[in-house]
Amino acid sequence: MLLRLANLSLLVLFPLAWSAPLMKAGLLPLFALSEISVISGLQALWRTDILLALVVTLFALCLPYLKTVGLALVQFGLLKPALLPLLCALGRFAMADVFLIALYITLAKGIGLGRIETAWGLYLFTACIFASLIIGLATKQSLQSPAIVPKDPDK
Repeated sequence: MLLRLANLSLLVLFPLAWSAPLMKAGLLPLFALSEISVISGLQALWRTDILLALVVTLFALCLPYLKTVGLALVQFGLLKPALLPLLCALGRFAMADVFLIALYITLAKGIGLGRIETAWGLYLFTACIFASLIIGLATKQSLQSPAIVPKDPDK
């Protein structure tokens, strides 16, 4: 029950993380924003680089949400547990987006093009991805372990 609730909470937390500020920046060449979120970053990418925008949309929005919905369907018995390895793989691909954001921040700080500070949304987004990975693994393990049978009091 707790795994189901945690997974369902991600259906709310992911959209919140996408709109939360990932970083605060000034004088970046690609973004003319003071606060950058996944959504605002994607809006800027759609105007400048459609291919990269498609990749980031897939990894940051579609795959994590698809995995969360799929995992909920497995948890409620509406999807076969045999699909769990595929769903867990989707979560790993979503983690690539967190590394991409971290790499961008590191490069921008190293080049010295302006001031960049990480914001609370980066931590929320990262926590959602990690929580999704952990919930997926715990669900897989709970479905593979045999059910606990209570002892017969008459014996």
